[in-house]
Amino acid sequence: MSTVSSDLKCVEVNGHSISYDDHGAASAPVVVMLSGWCQDHRLFDPLLPHFTDTHRVIRIDWRGHGVDRTPVADFGYPEQADDVIAVLDLLGVDIFLPVSTSHGGWANIEVAERLGARRVPRSIVIDWIMTTPPADFAAGLAAIQDHERWTEGRQDLFDTWLNGSSNAVVGHHLNKEMAGFDFEMWARSCRVIANGYERWGSPLLRMNALAEQRPVRHLFSQPTADEYVRAQQDFAAEHPWFSYHQVGGETHFPTLDSPQTVAEQIRSFGSGDDTTAG
Repeated sequence: MSTVSSDLKCVEVNGHSISYDDHGAASAPVVVMLSGWCQDHRLFDPLLPHFTDTHRVIRIDWRGHGVDRTPVADFGYPEQADDVIAVLDLLGVDIFLPVSTSHGGWANIEVAERLGARRVPRSIVIDWIMTTPPADFAAGLAAIQDHERWTEGRQDLFDTWLNGSSNAVVGHHLNKEMAGFDFEMWARSCRVIANGYERWGSPLLRMNALAEQRPVRHLFSQPTADEYVRAQQDFAAEHPWFSYHQVGGETHFPTLDSPQTVAEQIRSFGSGDDTTAG
């Protein structure tokens, strides 16, 4: 995979240098890709070849996550939403499809809330824990906020996400890209994630609280437990705007280990096809 490159464009918004790149044709909707915490645009590298002939794809790095990695003041998903909206407004992007991974979902839904269903008529979230977080994940969030235990806690998450896979692309992402972020950013990420669950209860409940509901699809490979899938199935039965698709990849990173399947879901869902869930 590529390294963080100075070829990325940078723009000053909200007092921070935000890096992004812009690929492909100007079709509707524009696809806006947002990573999770302690990740950057490279998480979507395998997806780009599936879109550049047909879609315009914009990848936006969070503050402190792009070309400029100097320490930044504390921030959370409201500030992430501020930056995404500011960049897209500067680029003149009107209607778009946000595609977020992991806990970038909090910012994705915040953007959808603020801009409304006209500009954000649909959203895709990828491998975001939809229910109340499991006890081991909550314990991991706490451990990573402890300077004495953070590397051990992070490794536990890496091991869970890798799930015994030998996928070299995923291994590089974990051990080179995500491991390149320091304690401050990791601790901040875990604090913001924990606060999101504390405030909203779960992503399902957060999405249900949108003032304007619109189709949202969850693409995921982990967890595979029957009760986790059933919780989404039950929610979808009561809320027709929500759907999910099990990607079937080996790891927590479908954009890396199953890019063709993810791309097919993004294209079909983005075009208004709601029949490819399940």
